[in-house]
Amino acid sequence: MAKYITRTTGTSISWHYVAKLWRDNGLKPHRQGTFKVSRDQKFPEKIADIVGLYLDPPQGAVVLCVDEKTQVQARDRTQPLLPIAFDASEKRTHDYVRHGTTNLFAALNTGTGEVFGECRPSRDDATFLAFLKKAVEPHAGKEIHVVVDNLSTHTTPDVKKWLKKNPHVHFHFTPVGSSWINQIETWFGVITRQSIRRGTFSSVKVLIKQIHDYITHWNTNPEPFVWTTTADEILAKVRMVQTNIKKLVDNNAR
Repeated sequence: MAKYITRTTGTSISWHYVAKLWRDNGLKPHRQGTFKVSRDQKFPEKIADIVGLYLDPPQGAVVLCVDEKTQVQARDRTQPLLPIAFDASEKRTHDYVRHGTTNLFAALNTGTGEVFGECRPSRDDATFLAFLKKAVEPHAGKEIHVVVDNLSTHTTPDVKKWLKKNPHVHFHFTPVGSSWINQIETWFGVITRQSIRRGTFSSVKVLIKQIHDYITHWNTNPEPFVWTTTADEILAKVRMVQTNIKKLVDNNAR
């Protein structure tokens, strides 16, 4: 940056000066993130609905965040994993052999932090409904609020028929393109970083055992995720991003 400013403006400055400006203004140009603005027409209402479940759940009710982590790969590294040492980090080969995939269905209890999960070879409406029945079974006699995304398998006629027969189970759909608000996605990130991505699996069977062992370990001392952001704060950030996008589009059109 210092060289660029010197070359384009003729003013000589040091990289120390640029670094100080960045620190003083909280700028971190070396970091990048991702975003997507939902085009769901009911975005505000759905955000308020789900955030309300997190911040002020109905008394005596259970809130379950449900989703599928699809196509989890059983990757076997081509050479043995080198474990962490005092003078070296853990290392694994960049290449791998894939021995197949599985689909992880999981339900997170937002009140207790407990996770119920199963691995299945396929992902269809029948598999989802079978998992859902098992997930809600321990909470018989209670109102159950289920946060799900807009996947087609969540709204099939069989699922709707089952919901009609079980009026104590209520679906709350995330806005389109906004699965990030479903807390099970946070847990999927945790298990991916801590177990799946770092593992080496000689078969799908070994991968499934690793996943089940991780869930068992997680549930020995579960801690719920603490949701602090209000719906108004989320909507304000979305409006700010939309404003910035409009400015960029208008500037590029000139």
